[in-house]
Amino acid sequence: MQIEFVEIGNFRKLLATRIDLSAEKTIFVGANNSGKTSAMLAFRKFLSQSSGAFRLQDLTLSHIAALETIGKSWESYDPEADEFSPADLDKWVPLLPFFDLWLNVKVGEFHYVNSIMPNLDWQGGMIGLRLRLEPSNIVELFNDYRKAREEAEALIAVAVEKAKEKAASNGSPYVEPKIPVWPRDLPDYLDRQLPRKFKLIAYPLDPKMVVPPTSKAAQPQQLNASARALKDDPLKHLIRVNYESAQRGMSDEAEASGPDDKFEAFPGQKLSSQLGHYHQKHLDPTDSPSADDLGALEAIEAARSAFDQRIGEAFQPAFHEVEEMNYPGVTDPHIQVTSELKAGDILQHKTSVSFVMSKPSKENAANKLMRLPENQNGLGYQNLISMVFKLMRFRDAWMRVQKAEKSDDTVFEPIHLVLLEEPEAHLHVQVQQVFIKKAYDVLRQHERLGKNKELVTQLVVSTHSSHIAHETPYSCLRYFRRLPSGMGADVPISTVVNLKDVFGQNEKDTQDFVTRYLRAQHSDLFFADAAIMIEGSAERMLVPHFIKNAFPFLHQCYVTLLEINGSHAHRLKDLIEKLGLLCLIVTDIDAGTRGTGKKATVSGVRPAKGDGQVTTNATLKEWLPKESDFDVLIDMAPAGKIAEHDPLFAVRVAYQTSVTKYKDGVPPAEVQVFPSTFEDSMVLQNVDFFKNLQGNDLTRKFRESLDSAPDWNAVAEGLYSALQNGSKASFALDVLSGDGFEGLSVPNYISEGLQWLEERLRVKKSDTLVDGGNG
Repeated sequence: MQIEFVEIGNFRKLLATRIDLSAEKTIFVGANNSGKTSAMLAFRKFLSQSSGAFRLQDLTLSHIAALETIGKSWESYDPEADEFSPADLDKWVPLLPFFDLWLNVKVGEFHYVNSIMPNLDWQGGMIGLRLRLEPSNIVELFNDYRKAREEAEALIAVAVEKAKEKAASNGSPYVEPKIPVWPRDLPDYLDRQLPRKFKLIAYPLDPKMVVPPTSKAAQPQQLNASARALKDDPLKHLIRVNYESAQRGMSDEAEASGPDDKFEAFPGQKLSSQLGHYHQKHLDPTDSPSADDLGALEAIEAARSAFDQRIGEAFQPAFHEVEEMNYPGVTDPHIQVTSELKAGDILQHKTSVSFVMSKPSKENAANKLMRLPENQNGLGYQNLISMVFKLMRFRDAWMRVQKAEKSDDTVFEPIHLVLLEEPEAHLHVQVQQVFIKKAYDVLRQHERLGKNKELVTQLVVSTHSSHIAHETPYSCLRYFRRLPSGMGADVPISTVVNLKDVFGQNEKDTQDFVTRYLRAQHSDLFFADAAIMIEGSAERMLVPHFIKNAFPFLHQCYVTLLEINGSHAHRLKDLIEKLGLLCLIVTDIDAGTRGTGKKATVSGVRPAKGDGQVTTNATLKEWLPKESDFDVLIDMAPAGKIAEHDPLFAVRVAYQTSVTKYKDGVPPAEVQVFPSTFEDSMVLQNVDFFKNLQGNDLTRKFRESLDSAPDWNAVAEGLYSALQNGSKASFALDVLSGDGFEGLSVPNYISEGLQWLEERLRVKKSDTLVDGGNG
């Protein structure tokens, strides 16, 4: 048995969202404010079965206006004139947060889910359960709200009357008093009363009515009016949930936590506190001692007795002074100090856990002092040890290890769901990668677990770390994508993309390439607002400077640069389109001429219009604009270089276009020069800079080629020849060190592409579509 997927609705940014869970580990990735935290909170709040954990702010914001409308109708309700009943939930249902849990149940596991079987004909497979937050008693809620509003209106009426009397007595104009009397409306009432007036109700779902999600939203089934609510807790003995917050409390301040058996969460505990809790639950020798515990108990008793004797002697003079005052009297009890020493108490001391810096030796007894208390060690080291130990605690609590095994509750839940938020905090790259690879193994390191498929562990991790994402197979990644208001809802919401089948079943070579490439680049593709694919090392060094100097808004955005050759960029097409990530491709036009014969090949040449040339660039031919004719590419309008997918997602390609020069160096005798790469485009648009730029290799060859000006055809030929063997990386370094670098003109094709990207990001950042369309 395992959790196949969940569908979350009306909860914060998750208006209607499906999240598929992998059999072992699932990683939530996405840009900031994309809904990852909302999803983790939904798992926590719904599966904890605690309605008190919910607040008005957990509802999707677009529903607040509907609540105001319901409140107004309740205030004006007339039982004799109005047809609707205050006990009618129909208007509430579309607003209520819900969590649909879908399990894949095998034959032999039916006894775990007998309370939620949809009918007697169900023979295994998918089975669903809806947890919905709804009014505990709609009539009581109606009456209490009306009473609260009547009292508020009465107070306001008194304030108004007093304000009028005061204005009349003073001869001053009347000003209506602005008094924030609670409740102003139904949302204001629920802001205080929702935890007390609402509860979670469970309903069985019909597996036959499961509908696949669209690209923007899930399609959860509608419950009919006769849907039966489940009386007992359907999750009891079915799912055990543990949660580890991103705020792990590694500071010196005291922290508190309270794990319970139903839903264990351990927010912010230092290692000493964790060890103490683990000892108490699993190792404490005073709790149902066994033969193995007798030695420890004897040692504890000897220590307690010695301590009692010493402390009694120390307090005796003070007690004697009190007795000289005739108190205690003959019939009063005398004071005696005794200690109650427990093994677990030792671990609660703030210095009980320390890190040994070197092992003690007979030769150097001072080594015994070379140890640090836990709060003086590195945060990364503390965080790593803390997380691993918590995973062990989660596992051992599930398995009722040692002392916990003797508890009354010995039923092992078939599913152990562990939620881990941002494990990368304070960890450097290598440790992040090792941790995510080993975390699941820690959760399965028990004799009852291992490869046992009857007891399932599912780990869910939310992260901002590209290093964690890239150590995880694509089949385990769930990408959270922001949708602005006007694109599916009146407020910004989120949708989740399952990357399991992003490359299809027959694209293993492409998937292997993309996976290896992204790992080598340590790309933050899954967390960016947009991506820029660039051709080579020179662009990689110079384009960020262009953005910083000429495109200030774009510089403020979270844009990732991917250095990938034009012949391979198209391999990222499926991934970019699956993510719906705004993308600019900066590539070379790569002109060539086609030979003749049955096995004709295309050889590179200097670009020239009207010579029947074609492009050798696979991205231009296979992705965008899907054109190979050089003349067509050169004359193509900007619209032809853009692929629009939705109001938020588009891809644009930018490649070299003609540069206008003048035959004699001055108008009007124009000459159209066609650069072949980023480097000669830079030179042709910044001639004066490169005439004086000092450098060797490619820079020197470019400088010499410019001596042919104003014969621009000769200049273009010289630039093309220089590019065949020169070092582009050293050229970029020379440019960066040149005087006047900040004033360089950006190559026109790149400038047009960056301007387009900046305009699209302005819309995306606003979280509101300009045209207000529904996309």
